[in-house]
Parts: sequence; structure tokens; C-alpha cells
Amino acid sequence: MPIIEGAYGLLQYAGTPASGVSEVDTLTFGGTITGGSFSLGFQSGVTAMIPWSAVNATLVASIDAALEALSNVGTGNATTAVGTMTAGIGTITITFAGTLASKDVGPVTIVGNTLTGTAPTLVAAVTTPGVAPGGVGAPKGALLTDTTNGILYINTGTNVVPTWTKVGTQT
Repeated sequence: MPIIEGAYGLLQYAGTPASGVSEVDTLTFGGTITGGSFSLGFQSGVTAMIPWSAVNATLVASIDAALEALSNVGTGNATTAVGTMTAGIGTITITFAGTLASKDVGPVTIVGNTLTGTAPTLVAAVTTPGVAPGGVGAPKGALLTDTTNGILYINTGTNVVPTWTKVGTQT
């Protein structure tokens, strides 16, 4: 845990400061799906019903648009991509970005499911938990001392998502 003195004062951290990790959730479509729709939940929001499509790009775009339409997500704060998918069956990943990057945002959930076909399934899971970076709140240019290893770092990122870069050629 860092020690912070004043608004822009000395930061000390026991060990190398942690980099942030953005949360990744995975949707898995299984069985033989022929149609229908589903809705997703995120924190307190619920998407409109999303039509299933056998065209991967269409399904990905529909999920992305529905999530980013939620007020607690917003444009540019979720990146949806094909994981392992063929004709609308398989996995789609949702990586949280922008203001939702580098933090534990909570899972995407399945709220409604009217998928049709032979034993259609839809499962949501957190596959990479989000982790906040060390020294959140430190402004760009702030210095942080690793008190365990005696190494100096500078924040080259932002105060919301710090990027701690080692100063010089210290070992």
C-alpha cells in the first residue's frame, strides 16, 4: 500500500507498483442455435434484447452496441471481439476500456434468454478479473519509490490509470 504525503507529495510502495489489468468477460454460445435473442446485465443496467446472428461480425457489433448504450458503460468503454466462434457458436470476449479500464467492474450477466434451436445455451463468465493499478490518484509526473528494491518510478500515464515507468537504468 503506498504512502502518500500531500496532494502531489512523496509516494512510497513496498515492491514494484502494480500495473492495472482491464477486466475481460466471456460469453459462450453453445448447442445448435437457430434464432432468438438475449439481454445482458452489467452492474445496475440491463441491455435491450439483442438478436442472435449466425454472422459473427453482426453478433459482435450488436453486443457491443447494446452494452455501450447502457449509461453505466458508455461509448468506447467496452471492446467486444470474437474469441473462438464459428457461425454464431463459440465465445465472444468483452474487454472493459476507457473509464472502465484497469479496475474490477463486476461481471456481465445473462438477464434474458430466448435463444431457439437444439439445446441452445448462453453462459457469461469473468475470464480475467480487473485489477486497479498501484498509486491511483497520482498525477502524471508523480514519483514513486519502491522501498523494497530502491527503485524510482515516474507516472507516465494519468491519475486514473497510472503507468509507472522506471526512471533511468536502475537495477
